[in-house]
Amino acid sequence: MAEPTPRRNEPRLRPAHLVFEPAEAATDPEHFFGLESIEDPRTLLARATELTQAFRAATDRAMEFQAIAAAQLADPSRFDRLTTADIAERAAWTEDYAQKMVEFGRDLLRSGEGAAAGFVDPV
Repeated sequence: MAEPTPRRNEPRLRPAHLVFEPAEAATDPEHFFGLESIEDPRTLLARATELTQAFRAATDRAMEFQAIAAAQLADPSRFDRLTTADIAERAAWTEDYAQKMVEFGRDLLRSGEGAAAGFVDPV
């Protein structure tokens, strides 16, 4: 089961393993990680909760990487920097949201937290 986001001094735990489904299962709209075949409601609740937490953890981590990328793309020291409007267009965001993500990414890079922990800016 995925763990909650750790505090600053705690190591980040990985979310529960998401089993990749065979291609034929992915085309069946009723098939979702085998949940439809679980008959015991206790087991179903446990596995569905595990998947929910894993997807939330993956979403949070991916959003941190989006913010880092947005901050790097908007960096004024880059010769190829993008405006927040350009970033918004590429990510299908509003310009206001892109600005917030740039600021969030800068905060992550400055603090070394979240996805930025151990992240080395190549620029």
